[in-house]
Amino acid sequence: MSNKHIRQVAIIGTGVIGASWAALFLAKGLDVVATDIAPDAETSLKRFVETAWPALERLGLTPGASLLRLSFTADLAEAVKGADLVQENGPERIDFKQKLYGQLDELLPADVIIASSSSGLTMSEIQLGCPSHPERCVIGHPFNPPHLIPLVEIVGGAKTSMETIKRVEKFYTSLGKKTVRLNKEVPGHVANRLQAALAREVYHLVAEDVVSAADVDTALCWGPGLRWGIMGQLVLNHLGGGHGGIEHFFQQFTGPMTAWWKVLGVPVLTPEVQKKLIEGVHAEVGTRSIDELAAERDEILLGLLELRKAADEEDEQRVA
Repeated sequence: MSNKHIRQVAIIGTGVIGASWAALFLAKGLDVVATDIAPDAETSLKRFVETAWPALERLGLTPGASLLRLSFTADLAEAVKGADLVQENGPERIDFKQKLYGQLDELLPADVIIASSSSGLTMSEIQLGCPSHPERCVIGHPFNPPHLIPLVEIVGGAKTSMETIKRVEKFYTSLGKKTVRLNKEVPGHVANRLQAALAREVYHLVAEDVVSAADVDTALCWGPGLRWGIMGQLVLNHLGGGHGGIEHFFQQFTGPMTAWWKVLGVPVLTPEVQKKLIEGVHAEVGTRSIDELAAERDEILLGLLELRKAADEEDEQRVA
């Protein structure tokens, strides 16, 4: 495995995800060169990073972390010059990505990893545009916002090398990320598929007037959502089985649970259903703006992250 340290990261695409990645990389003491051809992209990026910085300070900056280590250029070749890793956040269009990866293949040394934040496209498709060194291309899909949410899904394509997967996993882990490695490609990866399954039933319940938009959100965030912020579904099933654990859980609940599966909804998002959902959401959020909602989310999220960090440190002390 290459021992090359990742000290400089190139960010391609500085929308919501790219800007959030940039903030995280800077907080971890890395040099970041960002590129985007959108008008006012540099101004928007710097505004986002400055706004995110207090939260990152609260979580703890790496020595040497500085906003001054961020630079911007609209020129792709200049942006990736000297990069040890490229975090690509371009549009979810396979033609765009394949063309971009062809350019990167020509511009970058063979040992520079190209990681895509793509939430749905497969790396096997994307890396077809990278003929010389497809082995260094990998999915590194974050969860929004990446500077706060620890999850990164790592997915290799048909031609991705195991060395690349191990290197990128080591890199993300060094940033404090929680990585999951997919053993095979599936559309939407893992976390978005889980969200999609839940969203399908949420939309069905509202569309069928079983519950209002506000009440279905309450049921989620004040019920299972609180537990999911602590443990995953399978461990929670283990707890749900009492002292008999997961074995007793399946003995007790397999029948009822699989019976519910048979009556789960398959909603069609017609204009009428969308209108009902949209009206329900606006009634739920009231006068709160998108920025206000995001701030509320992030403040509570920071508290949860701090609590989990303290719990992890206590666990480490007990083990030591």
